Amino acid sequence: EFAKDNELNFIATNIPRRYAAMVNRNGFEALKELSKQGKSYLPPLPIPYDSELPGYKAMLEMMGMADHANENLPKAQAIKDATMAHFILKNYSEGMVFLHFNGTYHSNNFEGIYWYLNEYGKENNILTISTVEQENINELDENHKNLGDFIIDVPANMTKTY
Repeated sequence: EFAKDNELNFIATNIPRRYAAMVNRNGFEALKELSKQGKSYLPPLPIPYDSELPGYKAMLEMMGMADHANENLPKAQAIKDATMAHFILKNYSEGMVFLHFNGTYHSNNFEGIYWYLNEYGKENNILTISTVEQENINELDENHKNLGDFIIDVPANMTKTY
């Protein structure tokens, strides 16, 4: 509503969920089956992918032996990250500020979207903001340091509205 009221561009950068689900089930190869229109919601295929990025590796470790964990799970995350980076760059112009809102897993530790923006070769002044919860907000826990350029530390007992 703010963007609308102030005549600002508001860009949806997400991949359609069903396409990410396709990758989760059948890998990147599943995207080849999409129509030309379907592919217009994606970055150019094939996307670069580094299965050794710590965030993607940790995703598999976190999921452990869960029913929906498979080697394609980080690929589904990667296609989300690549798509958001692609549409950020597609809608970015020199000299403008592009403010992108995303879940922290998409940019923590300068991975995800951040990695794809750099992989696609765009030299920008990219800054990331991460939000963390802690019992004591007076000193940032070691494991939260370096998650982003700026870290917002909120009390663990803060009211959540999700």
